[in-house]
Amino acid sequence: MHHDDRAPAQQCPMGAAPDIPLHMRRDGFDPVPEMAALREEDGVRLLPSIFGTVYAVTRHDAVKAVMADSTRFSIAPREEEFGMSALTEEERARRVAGDLLGLDAPEHTRLRRMLTSEFTVRRMRRLQPRITEIVEEHLDAMVAAGPPADLVADFALPIPSLVICELLGVPYADRAEFQERTSRQVDLSLPEEEQAELVRESRAYMAGLVARAQERPGEDMLGMLVREHGDELTTDELIGIAELLLAAGHETTSNMLGLGTLALLRHPDQLALVRDDPAAVAPAVEELLRYLSIVTAGVTRTALCDVEIDGVAIPAGAAVTAVLATANRDPRSIDDGERLDVTRAAAGHVAFGHGLHHCLGAPLARMEMQIAFPALLRRFPGLALAVPFEDVAFRSHHFIYGLLSLPVRW
Repeated sequence: MHHDDRAPAQQCPMGAAPDIPLHMRRDGFDPVPEMAALREEDGVRLLPSIFGTVYAVTRHDAVKAVMADSTRFSIAPREEEFGMSALTEEERARRVAGDLLGLDAPEHTRLRRMLTSEFTVRRMRRLQPRITEIVEEHLDAMVAAGPPADLVADFALPIPSLVICELLGVPYADRAEFQERTSRQVDLSLPEEEQAELVRESRAYMAGLVARAQERPGEDMLGMLVREHGDELTTDELIGIAELLLAAGHETTSNMLGLGTLALLRHPDQLALVRDDPAAVAPAVEELLRYLSIVTAGVTRTALCDVEIDGVAIPAGAAVTAVLATANRDPRSIDDGERLDVTRAAAGHVAFGHGLHHCLGAPLARMEMQIAFPALLRRFPGLALAVPFEDVAFRSHHFIYGLLSLPVRW
């Protein structure tokens, strides 16, 4: 059964926000057709972006090559990006401290080494009972409230948020405040001054938590960093690390849970596999990661020298972006990549990035999804959309793609 899974046209009312750059645009679950065409025609093309122009790299092997090459490409934030130019020089320096997604080696290596042991598959397994408990509690609450429910607000967002709060040592009572702030921080349509203000608010909030941890370190990750690495980390670095983990910890997995459930509802035979066959769950999660590529494009990099990619000359100093959504469907690396198939082995996808900056939290995200998807589908075997697919609201202006809400019934 084939569905038309393009995004409803009304999701981007004219004049509502600045147009999102072509390489970030989505059409339902897919990158826009123009980006697939670009991948097949050129592989790399200079495109207008929110701030100037950017070389979009779209093919799987080239994307991996760019992300793995930290000698020719720097990930340090470009001054014009995401409210950076509205910050003072001192604020900019603080904003970068501890932000693993804005640091090159050796600073990145030093900080990441301190965190790696906290995100091993073995360490994540210890969290399994608690994650299962959190998932069951939210399913119980949905049953008690009765249908319909908004799967984003009632399930997809609160579960990863609670997990990352407990892991980091962030009061869950503050979640509404920081969730709203983080969601706005990845909204590409916001004016620059507003972006800068959000950066300031976010740092001020985290500075308070870090100060508390420095005074009385708990058993959580912030406490561990203070106890074990307090003499190696500046306060600004601690704030930066905590900010990144908090934002990444709930923004990404929550959008995967919402969008992934919608994708499965559109493919009932595949939904049944995930629900009924425990062995099908892990491969299904990998395929959903590949197919949905919620981080449409990686963090913008700067070419440190003249370089050629897929036959296109890129000058030193140019902005370069790796388009993960097109790479993950590249026919050169995967057969029939436009189709969701939870039975395929989707190893080698770049949904978590690649190379030095491969997602640190990947083991945690995988575990959350492997627990949450089957638990949801088993609890509600009759799960269905409570609105027509055409009325589902996609988050079309966000750096991390997903759904604004997902009304369901059972």
